[in-house]
Amino acid sequence: MKANQKTLHRQIRSQFQGKRHIPFVADVHEVGHGRDITWRLRAKAAPEHISEAWIGTSWIVEVAASGTRDGKPFQATHLFLTSLRTTPEALLQLVRDRWSIEGWHWIRDTQLDEDAHRYRGNGAGVMATLRTAALNLLRLTGFRSIRAGIQAVMHDMTALLAMVQRRPQPGTG
Repeated sequence: MKANQKTLHRQIRSQFQGKRHIPFVADVHEVGHGRDITWRLRAKAAPEHISEAWIGTSWIVEVAASGTRDGKPFQATHLFLTSLRTTPEALLQLVRDRWSIEGWHWIRDTQLDEDAHRYRGNGAGVMATLRTAALNLLRLTGFRSIRAGIQAVMHDMTALLAMVQRRPQPGTG
């Protein structure tokens, strides 16, 4: 739930403030890849006014992540509506899996400015395919930084064509 749904965002957020009883809680501690983060999911049945307005909603969920990333303090809180009926632990895993996908989209937006493009029809699919191919080529040729990879080949057509013709190393794809 993003803050652009101001009323709904406020209604959900208020359900997790103060000393309200939160019946479903799950925690996961993650250490690795420069991160030391604790994830906490808190969930409860959606209040009637939310479940009536958002048909099918069974739970409202708050996921907070706090700790350090690359030695810097990190804290994020996200709110969700869901129709899933599962354990808090399974729901937390689903949210974490979704965020790993969002990380890929974040790269596409910050490095390739994908959200600013206004292609329509087949053009949108064609451009998304080309961007995906470019990102995968950079990864396959050893660039750990997408930005560095783009800067290395953006004015060098020979290097770009060499990347396309290169055979992947065993175990890299």
